This record gives sequence, structure tokens and C-alpha cells, in this order.
Amino acid sequence: MKTKRLTSRSQTTPLCALSLLILSAPGLTAAAPTANIDPDTRARTIEAQMTDEERFTLLHGIMALPQKDPVPASELGGIYAAGYVAGVPRLGIPALRETDASLGVTNPRGARGNDFATALPAGLALASSFNPYLARSAGATVGNEARAKGFNVLLGGGMDLIRDPRNGRNFEYLSEDPLLSGVLAAEEVIGAQSQGVVSTVKHYALNANESHRRALDARIDPAALRESDLLAFQIAIERGKPGSVMCSYNRVNGVYACGNGYLQNEVLKETWHWPGWIMSDWGAVYAPGYEQQGLDQQSGSQLDPKVFFDAPLKADLAAGTFTHARLSDMVRRILRSLYAVGADKPTPPGPIDFAAHNEVALEGERQGIVLLKNDNVLPLAPAIHSIVVIGGHANVGVLSGGGSSLVTPPGGFKATNPLGGEGEMADWRAEHYSGTAPLAELRKILPNAVIRYEPGLYPASAAAAAHRADVAIVFVTKYEQEGYDSPDLTLPAGQDAIVSAVAAANPNTIVVLETGNPIAMPWRDHIKGLIAAWYPGQAGARAIAEVLTGKINPSGHLPVTFPASTADLPRPDAPGLDTPEDQPITVNYSEGADVGYRWFAKQGRAPLYPFGYGLSYTHFSYSNLHLHGKSDLTATFTIRNEGTLAGADIPQLYLTNLGGTKTVRLLGFQRVFLSPGESRQVELHVDPRLLASYDTQTKQWRISPGRYEVTLAKYAGAEGETAAMTLPKRQFGH
Repeated sequence: MKTKRLTSRSQTTPLCALSLLILSAPGLTAAAPTANIDPDTRARTIEAQMTDEERFTLLHGIMALPQKDPVPASELGGIYAAGYVAGVPRLGIPALRETDASLGVTNPRGARGNDFATALPAGLALASSFNPYLARSAGATVGNEARAKGFNVLLGGGMDLIRDPRNGRNFEYLSEDPLLSGVLAAEEVIGAQSQGVVSTVKHYALNANESHRRALDARIDPAALRESDLLAFQIAIERGKPGSVMCSYNRVNGVYACGNGYLQNEVLKETWHWPGWIMSDWGAVYAPGYEQQGLDQQSGSQLDPKVFFDAPLKADLAAGTFTHARLSDMVRRILRSLYAVGADKPTPPGPIDFAAHNEVALEGERQGIVLLKNDNVLPLAPAIHSIVVIGGHANVGVLSGGGSSLVTPPGGFKATNPLGGEGEMADWRAEHYSGTAPLAELRKILPNAVIRYEPGLYPASAAAAAHRADVAIVFVTKYEQEGYDSPDLTLPAGQDAIVSAVAAANPNTIVVLETGNPIAMPWRDHIKGLIAAWYPGQAGARAIAEVLTGKINPSGHLPVTFPASTADLPRPDAPGLDTPEDQPITVNYSEGADVGYRWFAKQGRAPLYPFGYGLSYTHFSYSNLHLHGKSDLTATFTIRNEGTLAGADIPQLYLTNLGGTKTVRLLGFQRVFLSPGESRQVELHVDPRLLASYDTQTKQWRISPGRYEVTLAKYAGAEGETAAMTLPKRQFGH
């Protein structure tokens, strides 16, 4: 697919040119080249010179934080972080200094003092842009800052498919669709590794619920797994070539992921021929023997029952139950990934261009905001007289999601609200607000309007304030965090009552969602404007104000379905809600490959808002859809901006009928920016796996012969121009 330049007013840019554009951006530089030798040969050469003791050094690391079995900072190169693996100075092998980095370089619990980083918008906001170039820019930004801080491995790249809108970690992930998730995750990896750091994709696989994540058994048909979650990882790995993959806490079909030979050996290493190394999640190695099932490195080892990849594995080597060949393979994979991106090269600490990186965060939120409803209330007119902003701590800053992805932005947090509770992540559980305040940003753009703030503590007070204003803007928040799922889709702390009261008092009510998931909206029919801002990142307040006032034309489209009710989900009751965390539970992913919008289509259920949905302040039309090819499928069509404002749209191509059977499956997309009256021809090449089913017996993808009908639509399930093509039978591997 062709992609977009970074700015909102941009034209399409060929993918091959993107790395040059990114590396020319302020503050982003290419990593120093590695030695003039291919990484595989170099890894074999260096590994052959190592002693067994040195080899084992690379196979296990620690959580390098003062709160977890403290290690003096002097022994960690002066850097506290999520992970540390000692190097081999004799051979120029650096220590692996690892940082969580899904949404920016983290400083967990402030272990490094006043060490700040650019806080990017949530992964859901990035995916709402449908913009691969933006993903690459985000990755490059994080990689650049990590390198400047002394890190050489990023524990980022969260990309599990969103199967349950109550999952507390969905905000870190990207979407419910394997194509969209795979393409964007790949671009993040490419951007990060262009800066000389190894990037990770995680959590492999089916980490679709946070509650009971260490005791959960994810059950799914193996063919459906290949066609959904594993296809997303496959696309990301093929395109992005990450140096590392992190396995997940949960079981998959009865076997823990980090000790799952099918996932790690058969699929990842043998079928996909991926040359990198598999690291465990922190505390995800529960027993010996995982090295035989494909795991190459035990991470955060003090969180496991034993450091299995040290003394016990050395004993196995001496006994002959663990081979030198496998030991060498594990080490070579690690070295190969370091050498492939230049992560072995020392980089002197340097200044970070936070101003330039703030622009990446700002543009990410500009393109990630989704306009869901607009009954002639937006954009706000410059001549508007009075506005009341209600709730959401909109006088302070914008909300962030919690857990290991939390980034401390320049200047720190504006406010923190400890929540606590039970569970292993309870001491991390706190709402954090950062950046500028939406209230202040609105006042900057609308200096002639009287803009007041009401905290939204009581429905009656909020309604009274709304009654006195021309427009009421209600900010609602829902905090999500690693380690916890929501029991349902409702807003906490009585916010639904606040919105309902305000809507009853003021006919011009607008709601801004700062959430890490879809939510229920019992008040939707009574408001006039609605935008999903997700967790907006450090520059989010400005982007929200710009969209509300029309300085930016909204262009985001939903990467996840908003259900009308939890009753419409494959599992209406939250898995394990009434079960203690340490007790095993089984989650049957009976929807198989029909994740999200595909489930709703198959069940004939109408969502509150469908995948791919998003409004604009202008209007676009599509025409001249044609299909080309004999065994492969290529679509061409024309898009035109029919309105009076410049803006971007995201036409989406769906498979809608296969041999007489109705279906909905995303085949391609492209973000296109057009001036008023401008039109452009777009070409989409369809990955044949999206037309196929996976045969577990032959271990091949199979396209059935027949008529394939596609629809060019504005969102999943929408009507649009259709075209059809008859394809022959075809089988292919991988």
C-alpha cells in the first residue's frame, strides 16, 4: 500500500522513500553502519570465539529496577530500566539495555530520576490514522530517544489483536484486524531499528485478556489462529524484520506460550524462517525445558521460580540433555539481531530534539482523533460566545494509560491520582495526567469566547453550568492499565449521569472520549457531537482543540468495533471476573478468525460504531472500481474530495462475497489527502492470504476457486461500489 507523509496536508509517498524522509527529520539520524560483513556470518564468527560461560551470559537477564532484588546502578552501566543482560566486553558484545517502549521510552517508577521522554498517543490512536508512515515516524522517534539514553533493545511493538474491548492493555495495541495491525507494527519496527536499536514485537501470542494472564488458557482452532493473530505477527515480521519477539504469559491451547514448541519452533522459526531471538515476558518462564521449545532468552529472571537459563541449563549441557548446537543457535540469534541494526555500536549520549519529537506526537493525535457524531455542531464557530468545559480534569491535562507503557513526558505529570487495589500491578495503578490542558488550548484558539470550567462532580452542577453556555463540551475518561480488565463498557464514577444531565440542559452538547477502549453510550442519541481522542499523548490537548475548532479536519477511522452492548460480544461475561487471579481459567475463542467486525457481520449484529468508521468536515466519493490480475488481485479506483475543505480520507477495500457466501474481510486501505475538488487514482495490491484459508493438514494457504466479490467502502459493512473476479484454485506455503 502507498502511504502518507507526516503532515496533515500531505500527498501519498511511496513506501521505499519513507526511511529517507524520516532520517532527514530533525532529531532523527541513521545508526552507524555495522562492520562490512553480513550479520549472520559475523554472528557465527563471534559466537565461535566465545566460551560456554560467556554464551550463558547472554541467555538470561534481570529486571533492572531498584525495587526488584536491587542491583547497584554501577553494575548496570548506571541505567535503571526494565531489563539488563550482561555483555562480553572481550569480544565487543555490549550489554543489552532494555526499555519498555510501546508508546515512548519509559522511566518505570521514576527509577532514573528526572529522565523524560516523548509520550506518544495510544496505539489505538496511531491505528486510527491508518497511516503506515506515521507509524514509522513514531518508531523512529522512540528509537532515537532510546539510543540517546543508552538503550539498545526496545520492548515495544505491542500488537495482539483486540478480541475483547474490556482488555486493559488494548490501548497499547493497534486493532482487531490482522492486516492493519501487521502493517503498522512493521512500520514501527522499521522506524525504531533505523536508529540502531533492536525492536521487539509482542506478546506472542493471544495475550487478549489481562486478568488472569498468568493462569489463562487461550483455546482456539489452530487454522483460525494462523488466519488471525498469527497472520498479524507474520505480516509484521515479514515487513518489519524485528530483531526479537516476546512471548506472552498465557497458555495457548494448553501450553504456555514461552514453552510452546508449535508457536516458537514450528511456526516462527521453521515455517516463517525468522532469524531473530525469542525473549520471555518478565516472569513468564514457569518451568524448565522452554529452551527445547524455542525460547532463546529468559528475561526478568528474578521474577521466575528459578533462573532456568543459567545453572540448571549448564547442568543439562553437562548431562547431554541440552546440546552445544542449540546453545550456539540461541547465542547466534541474539548476536545476529544486534549486528543487523548496528545495536552493538556504542553511541555517545547526545541531546534529544524534544521539540521535533513533540511534533510527531502532535501529528499522531491529529490523525488519530475519530469524529463519531456531528449534528451540525462542529467545528465550533470562531464567533461563538460562551463555552463550558466539563469534567475529565480538562483544566489540568490529558489522561494516559497505565502499566509498563507509561511514559514520563518532559516536565513530568501534571497530576497523579493513586488508585491501588489488589493484584501484582496494584502499586502501578494510578491515573496520570500530562501535557497542556484542553481548557487552555481552547482558550488560545478562541480568545474572544468566554470559556469556563466545571469539574463535573455532580449532575446538577454540571447541568446548571451547561444551561448558561452556548455549547457544552464534556470530557469523559476511563482509565485502563496492564494487569487489569474492565468488567464492562460503562464509564466509571457516574460520568454517564453527568453527560445525560448536561445533554438535557444544553442541546449543543459535545462529548470527548479519553479512553483506552470502546465504551457504552446510553446518552449518544441526546448529544450533537462526539469524538474519540483515545489516550492522546503529551500534545493531545492541542490536537483535540484543533479538531473541535476546525483548524484540523478530522480524519481518523476506528481500528476497533464499538459494540452496542457486551451481550453482542463472543463472550458477554468478562472472563474470570469472579475467579481469584491465581486460579486457572479457560477462554474459548470460539469466534476463531472472525475477530471484531467479522464477528458482528457473521452474527448479523449492528454495532454502535463499526470498524473503519470516521467522519470528516468534508465529503469524499469513490468511483471506477476495477479488479485486475489472474491469480493475484489488484484493485484500482478513484477518490474525489467533493467538499469545500481539504482533508484526508481512508477508503477501505473489503471482501464481501465468496462463492455466494457473504463475508466481510479487510483486503486493503490507503490514507489519501485531497484538496477541495481534487481526485486521485488509487491502486491496492491484495495479500493473497487475505483471500485464503489455512489448511493445517498440508500446512499451506488455500484459495478456493470461484467468484470473489469486493466492496469499496467507508467502513466495515457499509454499502459501496462493488466488483467481482473469478480466481482459480491456488495453494502456497508459509
